[in-house]
Amino acid sequence: MNFNGKAAISTGAASGMGLLFAQNFADLGGNIVMCDVNEEVLTEKVFDINQKGRGKAVGVVCDVRDYAQVCAARDKTVEAFGRIDIMANFAGGTAVRMQKVNRMLCPEFPDVPIGVYDWGIDVNLKGPFYFAHAVLRQMRLQNSGVIINIGSISGAEGDGYGIEYSTSKAGLMYGLTKSIAQFGSKYGIRCVCISPGPVLTRADMAKMKTLLGRAAEPQEIIDLCLFVASEKGRFINGENIMIDGGRNAAGRTC
Repeated sequence: MNFNGKAAISTGAASGMGLLFAQNFADLGGNIVMCDVNEEVLTEKVFDINQKGRGKAVGVVCDVRDYAQVCAARDKTVEAFGRIDIMANFAGGTAVRMQKVNRMLCPEFPDVPIGVYDWGIDVNLKGPFYFAHAVLRQMRLQNSGVIINIGSISGAEGDGYGIEYSTSKAGLMYGLTKSIAQFGSKYGIRCVCISPGPVLTRADMAKMKTLLGRAAEPQEIIDLCLFVASEKGRFINGENIMIDGGRNAAGRTC
Protein backbone atom coordinates (compact mmCIF):
# COMPACT_ATOMS: atom_id res chain seq x y z
CA MET A 1 0.00 0.00 0.00
CA ASN A 2 1.05 3.54 -0.65
CA PHE A 3 -0.82 6.81 -0.40
CA ASN A 4 1.41 9.05 -2.50
CA GLY A 5 -0.52 12.15 -3.55
CA LYS A 6 -3.47 11.29 -1.29
CA ALA A 7 -4.82 13.53 1.47
CA ALA A 8 -6.57 12.40 4.64
CA ILE A 9 -8.11 13.94 7.74
CA SER A 10 -7.73 12.18 11.09
CA THR A 11 -9.63 13.32 14.17
CA GLY A 12 -8.46 12.74 17.72
CA ALA A 13 -5.04 12.86 16.10
CA ALA A 14 -2.91 14.12 19.00
CA SER A 15 -2.97 10.70 20.68
CA GLY A 16 -4.14 7.12 20.47
CA MET A 17 -5.28 5.52 17.25
CA GLY A 18 -5.99 8.86 15.57
CA LEU A 19 -2.30 9.69 15.93
CA LEU A 20 -1.18 6.21 14.92
CA PHE A 21 -3.27 6.39 11.75
CA ALA A 22 -1.74 9.78 10.91
CA GLN A 23 1.79 8.48 11.45
CA ASN A 24 1.20 5.38 9.33
CA PHE A 25 -0.54 7.30 6.57
CA ALA A 26 2.35 9.77 6.32
CA ASP A 27 4.91 6.95 6.41
CA LEU A 28 3.13 5.49 3.37
CA GLY A 29 3.50 8.76 1.48
CA GLY A 30 0.16 10.41 2.23
CA ASN A 31 -0.51 13.95 3.38
CA ILE A 32 -2.44 14.21 6.62
CA VAL A 33 -4.47 16.88 8.36
CA MET A 34 -4.49 16.14 12.07
CA CYS A 35 -7.43 17.47 14.11
CA ASP A 36 -7.55 17.66 17.88
CA VAL A 37 -8.52 20.01 20.71
CA ASN A 38 -5.11 19.72 22.41
CA GLU A 39 -3.11 22.31 20.49
CA GLU A 40 0.17 21.88 22.37
CA VAL A 41 0.42 18.12 21.90
CA LEU A 42 -0.96 18.33 18.37
CA THR A 43 1.75 20.79 17.34
CA GLU A 44 4.42 18.46 18.70
CA LYS A 45 3.07 15.42 16.85
CA VAL A 46 2.72 17.33 13.56
CA PHE A 47 6.34 18.46 13.89
CA ASP A 48 7.50 14.87 14.48
CA ILE A 49 5.79 13.62 11.31
CA ASN A 50 7.16 16.46 9.19
CA GLN A 51 10.67 15.82 10.50
CA LYS A 52 10.59 12.40 8.85
CA GLY A 53 10.24 14.05 5.43
CA ARG A 54 7.73 11.61 3.99
CA GLY A 55 4.09 12.66 3.82
CA LYS A 56 3.33 16.17 5.00
CA ALA A 57 1.28 16.84 8.14
CA VAL A 58 -0.83 19.89 9.00
CA GLY A 59 -2.39 20.43 12.41
CA VAL A 60 -5.83 21.99 12.89
CA VAL A 61 -7.27 22.67 16.32
CA CYS A 62 -10.81 21.37 16.02
CA ASP A 63 -13.59 20.45 18.41
CA VAL A 64 -15.64 17.91 16.46
CA ARG A 65 -18.79 19.12 18.26
CA ASP A 66 -18.54 22.49 16.50
CA TYR A 67 -19.67 22.38 12.86
CA ALA A 68 -17.92 25.66 12.02
CA GLN A 69 -14.62 24.23 13.21
CA VAL A 70 -15.27 21.04 11.27
CA CYS A 71 -15.81 23.04 8.08
CA ALA A 72 -12.64 25.04 8.79
CA ALA A 73 -10.69 21.77 9.00
CA ARG A 74 -12.15 20.66 5.68
CA ASP A 75 -11.26 23.97 4.05
CA LYS A 76 -7.72 23.85 5.43
CA THR A 77 -7.27 20.38 3.94
CA VAL A 78 -8.41 21.49 0.51
CA GLU A 79 -6.29 24.62 0.74
CA ALA A 80 -3.18 22.64 1.70
CA PHE A 81 -3.56 19.58 -0.52
CA GLY A 82 -6.30 20.29 -3.07
CA ARG A 83 -8.40 17.26 -2.18
CA ILE A 84 -9.75 14.97 0.56
CA ASP A 85 -9.33 11.27 -0.15
CA ILE A 86 -9.86 9.75 3.29
CA MET A 87 -11.82 10.93 6.31
CA ALA A 88 -10.96 8.93 9.44
CA ASN A 89 -13.18 9.59 12.47
CA PHE A 90 -11.16 8.52 15.50
CA ALA A 91 -12.18 11.19 18.03
CA GLY A 92 -14.34 9.70 20.76
CA GLY A 93 -14.53 8.07 24.13
CA THR A 94 -16.90 6.94 26.86
CA ALA A 95 -18.32 10.07 28.43
CA VAL A 96 -18.46 8.79 32.00
CA ARG A 97 -14.72 8.06 31.81
CA MET A 98 -13.65 11.07 29.77
CA GLN A 99 -15.68 13.43 31.97
CA LYS A 100 -14.36 11.70 35.12
CA VAL A 101 -17.74 10.83 36.60
CA ASN A 102 -17.51 9.55 40.18
CA ARG A 103 -19.46 6.31 40.16
CA MET A 104 -19.84 6.38 43.92
CA LEU A 105 -21.81 9.62 43.58
CA CYS A 106 -23.54 8.61 40.33
CA PRO A 107 -24.03 4.85 40.66
CA GLU A 108 -26.56 4.29 37.87
CA PHE A 109 -27.53 5.69 34.48
CA PRO A 110 -30.29 8.06 35.73
CA ASP A 111 -27.91 9.53 38.32
CA VAL A 112 -25.35 10.75 35.79
CA PRO A 113 -25.90 14.40 34.77
CA ILE A 114 -27.42 14.57 31.31
CA GLY A 115 -24.71 17.01 30.23
CA VAL A 116 -22.17 14.20 30.52
CA TYR A 117 -24.15 12.08 28.09
CA ASP A 118 -24.68 15.08 25.80
CA TRP A 119 -20.90 15.38 25.53
CA GLY A 120 -20.59 11.72 24.58
CA ILE A 121 -23.28 11.78 21.92
CA ASP A 122 -21.89 15.00 20.46
CA VAL A 123 -18.33 13.67 20.20
CA ASN A 124 -19.04 10.06 19.27
CA LEU A 125 -21.96 10.48 16.87
CA LYS A 126 -22.49 14.10 15.90
CA GLY A 127 -18.76 14.62 15.30
CA PRO A 128 -18.53 11.95 12.57
CA PHE A 129 -21.90 13.08 11.21
CA TYR A 130 -20.63 16.68 10.98
CA PHE A 131 -17.40 15.64 9.27
CA ALA A 132 -19.27 13.45 6.79
CA HIS A 133 -21.60 16.31 5.89
CA ALA A 134 -18.66 18.69 5.48
CA VAL A 135 -16.21 16.54 3.50
CA LEU A 136 -18.79 14.95 1.22
CA ARG A 137 -19.08 18.26 -0.64
CA GLN A 138 -15.43 18.00 -1.64
CA MET A 139 -15.57 14.27 -2.29
CA ARG A 140 -18.60 14.77 -4.51
CA LEU A 141 -16.63 17.26 -6.61
CA GLN A 142 -13.79 14.74 -6.92
CA ASN A 143 -16.07 11.76 -7.58
CA SER A 144 -14.00 9.82 -5.08
CA GLY A 145 -13.32 9.38 -1.38
CA VAL A 146 -13.49 7.06 1.60
CA ILE A 147 -15.01 7.78 5.01
CA ILE A 148 -13.91 5.50 7.84
CA ASN A 149 -15.98 5.48 11.01
CA ILE A 150 -14.74 3.86 14.21
CA GLY A 151 -17.39 1.79 15.95
CA SER A 152 -16.97 -0.48 18.96
CA ILE A 153 -17.97 -3.85 20.29
CA SER A 154 -20.06 -1.78 22.73
CA GLY A 155 -22.33 -0.83 19.84
CA ALA A 156 -23.26 -4.50 19.50
CA GLU A 157 -23.24 -5.43 23.20
CA GLY A 158 -24.82 -2.38 24.80
CA ASP A 159 -23.70 -0.85 28.11
CA GLY A 160 -26.05 -0.32 31.04
CA TYR A 161 -24.03 2.62 32.37
CA GLY A 162 -22.16 4.25 29.47
CA ILE A 163 -25.36 4.19 27.47
CA GLU A 164 -24.49 7.15 25.28
CA TYR A 165 -21.35 5.39 24.04
CA SER A 166 -23.03 2.16 22.94
CA THR A 167 -25.90 4.16 21.44
CA SER A 168 -23.56 6.42 19.48
CA LYS A 169 -21.39 3.58 18.25
CA ALA A 170 -24.40 1.57 17.09
CA GLY A 171 -25.52 4.64 15.15
CA LEU A 172 -22.13 4.82 13.43
CA MET A 173 -21.89 1.10 12.75
CA TYR A 174 -25.24 0.76 11.05
CA GLY A 175 -27.27 3.90 10.36
CA LEU A 176 -24.57 6.41 9.43
CA THR A 177 -22.20 4.07 7.61
CA LYS A 178 -24.86 2.42 5.48
CA SER A 179 -26.59 5.72 4.72
CA ILE A 180 -23.41 7.45 3.57
CA ALA A 181 -22.53 4.44 1.43
CA GLN A 182 -25.93 4.72 -0.25
CA PHE A 183 -25.53 8.43 -0.89
CA GLY A 184 -21.92 8.20 -1.97
CA SER A 185 -22.21 5.28 -4.38
CA LYS A 186 -23.15 7.46 -7.34
CA TYR A 187 -20.08 9.62 -6.72
CA GLY A 188 -17.50 6.87 -6.24
CA ILE A 189 -17.46 7.46 -2.48
CA ARG A 190 -17.23 4.59 0.01
CA CYS A 191 -18.01 4.47 3.72
CA VAL A 192 -16.88 1.68 6.06
CA CYS A 193 -17.02 1.27 9.82
CA ILE A 194 -14.22 -0.49 11.72
CA SER A 195 -15.43 -1.76 15.11
CA PRO A 196 -12.74 -2.90 17.57
CA GLY A 197 -13.15 -4.99 20.64
CA PRO A 198 -10.70 -4.33 23.48
CA VAL A 199 -7.59 -2.45 22.32
CA LEU A 200 -4.49 -1.80 24.41
CA THR A 201 -4.77 1.95 24.25
CA ARG A 202 -5.50 1.58 27.98
CA ALA A 203 -4.15 -1.15 30.23
CA ASP A 204 -7.53 -2.15 31.64
CA MET A 205 -8.67 -3.19 28.16
CA ALA A 206 -6.71 -6.39 28.76
CA LYS A 207 -9.42 -7.41 31.24
CA MET A 208 -12.07 -7.73 28.51
CA LYS A 209 -12.43 -11.31 27.34
CA THR A 210 -12.06 -12.42 23.73
CA LEU A 211 -11.96 -15.84 22.10
CA LEU A 212 -8.30 -15.21 21.29
CA GLY A 213 -7.55 -14.55 24.94
CA ARG A 214 -6.08 -11.08 24.48
CA ALA A 215 -6.82 -7.50 23.53
CA ALA A 216 -5.69 -6.04 20.20
CA GLU A 217 -2.55 -4.03 19.68
CA PRO A 218 -3.49 -0.57 18.30
CA GLN A 219 -1.46 -1.26 15.15
CA GLU A 220 -3.73 -4.20 14.30
CA ILE A 221 -6.70 -1.84 14.13
CA ILE A 222 -4.80 0.73 12.08
CA ASP A 223 -3.61 -1.91 9.61
CA LEU A 224 -7.23 -2.75 8.85
CA CYS A 225 -8.13 0.94 8.52
CA LEU A 226 -5.29 1.46 6.05
CA PHE A 227 -6.32 -1.58 4.02
CA VAL A 228 -9.90 -0.34 3.79
CA ALA A 229 -8.72 3.15 2.83
CA SER A 230 -6.40 1.84 0.12
CA GLU A 231 -7.06 0.57 -3.38
CA LYS A 232 -6.79 -2.95 -1.97
CA GLY A 233 -10.02 -2.35 -0.07
CA ARG A 234 -11.95 -0.69 -2.90
CA PHE A 235 -14.72 -3.32 -2.97
CA ILE A 236 -15.58 -2.89 0.73
CA ASN A 237 -18.47 -0.48 1.18
CA GLY A 238 -21.34 0.17 3.57
CA GLU A 239 -20.13 -2.50 5.95
CA ASN A 240 -19.34 -2.72 9.65
CA ILE A 241 -16.22 -4.84 10.18
CA MET A 242 -15.69 -6.28 13.64
CA ILE A 243 -12.05 -6.67 14.69
CA ASP A 244 -12.60 -7.98 18.18
CA GLY A 245 -10.69 -11.23 18.65
CA GLY A 246 -13.96 -13.12 18.47
CA ARG A 247 -15.60 -11.33 21.41
CA ASN A 248 -18.84 -10.80 19.48
CA ALA A 249 -18.95 -14.50 18.64
CA ALA A 250 -18.40 -15.61 22.22
CA GLY A 251 -21.21 -16.94 24.39
CA ARG A 252 -22.23 -14.71 27.28
CA THR A 253 -24.00 -15.10 30.57
CA CYS A 254 -25.82 -12.31 32.43
